[in-house]
Amino acid sequence: MERMTVDGVEVEVTYKNDGDAKVTEKEARAYVSRAHDKYPGQQLDWLKLEVDGEDVGVHYGLAPVPFDRIRRITGYLVGTLDRFNDAKRAEEADRVKHGVGCR
Repeated sequence: MERMTVDGVEVEVTYKNDGDAKVTEKEARAYVSRAHDKYPGQQLDWLKLEVDGEDVGVHYGLAPVPFDRIRRITGYLVGTLDRFNDAKRAEEADRVKHGVGCR
């Protein structure tokens, strides 16, 4: 197993066979570039390459994307209740909450 850092991305390379050709930094940089092209706007944390003869398995580790929860409350799509007035807050508090059951 080899480890290298390419353009700030941790790259791990494993070889299935002793005679497998070693991955060069130039090739690793090409895989990192492909990840940026394939997943634009997302941050690549790590890259794992599994070399088996002429085949290379590629696994991308993308950073989690933060998101805001959006709910439909009293006919409006909202993320938070901070812009609701007292009446709307009371209406939301009085609503029946339904849970999701797991079996």
